[in-house]
This record gives sequence, C-alpha cells and structure tokens, in this order.
Amino acid sequence: MENVGSLEEQALKRKERLKNLKRKHPSDENSSTNTLNNEAVVLPKPKFRSYRPQDETLQEAKLDDAQPAVVDNEVKDLLEAGKEKVVLQDLDISSLAPRKPDWDLKRDVAKKLEKLERRTQKAIAELIWERLKEGADDNLGAMITMTDKVPDDD
Repeated sequence: MENVGSLEEQALKRKERLKNLKRKHPSDENSSTNTLNNEAVVLPKPKFRSYRPQDETLQEAKLDDAQPAVVDNEVKDLLEAGKEKVVLQDLDISSLAPRKPDWDLKRDVAKKLEKLERRTQKAIAELIWERLKEGADDNLGAMITMTDKVPDDD
C-alpha cells in the first residue's frame, strides 16, 4: 500500500512539472489567443518590387525602380581584349582535337592489359620449356625458330 501512495505522489509531482513547463512554453493555440488578447500581432511588411499598389498606405512600401548598372568600362575592356591577336604557337593542337568516345575505357583497361600481356608471355615461355623437356635435344633448333616467328605486339 505504501508503494501506491508514493506512485500517486510521483504522479502529482509530474503533473505539476508539466503545468510549469506549459506556463513557460505555451502551446500554439494558447499563444495565438494570448497574443490576440494581450498584444497586437506584428506581421511582416510587404515589399513591392514589380507591383504598384493602389492603396496609399501601401505606397510607402513600394521599392524604387532599379537603375541599370554602368557597364561602359567592362565593354571597353572586352573590346580591347578581342583586338589582341592569338599566337598560334601557344596553342596545343592536341588539346583542341576531340577525343575518341572510348578513350576513357582504353585508359582504364590499359593496366589490366599490361598484366595480361606479361602473363601471356610467361605462359608461352612455360609451354616452350615443357615441350623442350619432353622432346629430344635435336628439336631444340626447331623450337627456337618457332619462338622467333611469334609476332610481337609491341
């Protein structure tokens, strides 16, 4: 029975804390009614950029028409820069030429192809050594000439 009494006390304390929190932070409904009753609601003032209001009270919120910036100096600089001749020796023609559509694929595969080429050459050499071991020494000359005929893909 003592536990029930302490639980009730804890519940009352919790309710009191919640009431205090609600007083500190009023909810949206309470705050809107409080502000209407106690204070005037402050709304943001409109800014009329492209609209000309008819009402005189709104005329003071109208912004002045924007004036174009002066660009005479910038245009003169651009015209002078356009008059200068471009030196062809400074241009790299290879950078101007368009790349083939698969250049990035070739670049990415190049390392793998190098590994594959090395392994292929190693495998060919192993096969030749195995045939030399199996065959007689008299076929040595024929095997050497056969390796010379293998096309080199360098």
